Amino acid sequence: MGLALARRLSDRGHNISVYEADSQLGGLATHHDYGAFIWDRFYHVILPTDTHLLNFLNEIGLREQVGWSTTQTGFFVDEQFHSLNGSMDFLRFPPLGLWSKFRLALAILYCSRVNDWRRLEQIPVDRWLTRLSGRNTFEKLWKPLLLAKLGSQYQRVSAVFIWTYIKRMFSARDSAAQKEQLGYVSGGYRNVFETLRQDIVQAGGNVYTEVKVRGITPAAGHGIQLQLKDGMANYDKVVFTAPTSILSRMVTDTLASVEERGSAVEYLGVVCVVLVTRQPLMPYYVLNIADARIPFTGVIGMTNVVPSTETAGLFLTYLPKYVMADDSLLNSTDDEIKVQFLAGLNLLFPELDQEQIVSCHVNRAARVQPLQVLGFSQIVPRCETRHPDFFVLNTAQFVAGTLNNNEVIGAVDHFMAQHGHEFTDQYLGER
Repeated sequence: MGLALARRLSDRGHNISVYEADSQLGGLATHHDYGAFIWDRFYHVILPTDTHLLNFLNEIGLREQVGWSTTQTGFFVDEQFHSLNGSMDFLRFPPLGLWSKFRLALAILYCSRVNDWRRLEQIPVDRWLTRLSGRNTFEKLWKPLLLAKLGSQYQRVSAVFIWTYIKRMFSARDSAAQKEQLGYVSGGYRNVFETLRQDIVQAGGNVYTEVKVRGITPAAGHGIQLQLKDGMANYDKVVFTAPTSILSRMVTDTLASVEERGSAVEYLGVVCVVLVTRQPLMPYYVLNIADARIPFTGVIGMTNVVPSTETAGLFLTYLPKYVMADDSLLNSTDDEIKVQFLAGLNLLFPELDQEQIVSCHVNRAARVQPLQVLGFSQIVPRCETRHPDFFVLNTAQFVAGTLNNNEVIGAVDHFMAQHGHEFTDQYLGER
């Protein structure tokens, strides 16, 4: 978000500085060294309807480096694999009877066409899904998926949670061809962030990594001061793109206020084991799992989207497990997590030869997305800026969408439409 906004402001002739506390740019979309190749730390794909993101990639000269693949979806239930890639697969899906399948199809279609999310955030997700698709379908299909994603917390979540996922992923499917199209950027998001860094620097700006901003205060007259380890840095304007919880600790009341409303926002984290193998594990991009014995949420076959030419002829598979931000699994050692996840992998693929595994990696993040409990939009902290040279743009403003890179660029587009006129030529660059 910060890099995309910096690039947009650089295009207008402003001298921009970006501060990143981590050693790598990109946040949750950053990269990982898998040995023979470098790719994204967590799994990301582009949908054909990701217009904000695709337009932005075109702006920075990477649109021609976007590739597309026709992908498949699978489901593991009752110790069997089932493909769900079209009408015939759906009709053959054995866990559900014909009437249940019909109701499920209508439920997904209905959900994909709902546009007003506000009326959904007061309805529990289990009650909503049961009403739409029936008790049997909920117990056989939806409940195992909710348990895998949320554990027992699913009973506190609103229907907005499932609506956001269905609406986004439904748009990836070509309804005429009954095929799912997903995209990627050659070189992964590392390529995107390096392009953004180079563009900002070439325009006269700076991109700093491993630099922590310790405080933000108004400067005398106009402008904003950043408190750094080695002193102060003065700027005409500052846009804060880190989480709101950090904002409240970093700024003075003269810059912004954060109003807590009701209970604190709770977050989902993720533990993601990533396998590099000599052969693909499955033909699917996503394998949904309805089996309580499996310790991870699903199996993501990344090289069923990304060609193996991007991964040194090897195959990349993600095994994510979503947990609450305070779950003990996030503090387990890599070895403990590997033992647990590889045991679950063996239940799914008992024929997998261990010699086919080239390497195994553990990535984790404590705060991936907020838990969309009932009435979530009413408890999100309200941030009010109080200085004409200070702005806030962060993912806390996403109250009815999944956290993905298209949403991020869309938020940047909205910010520029709303505030772009406030970045005038009166004050340019670093003072």
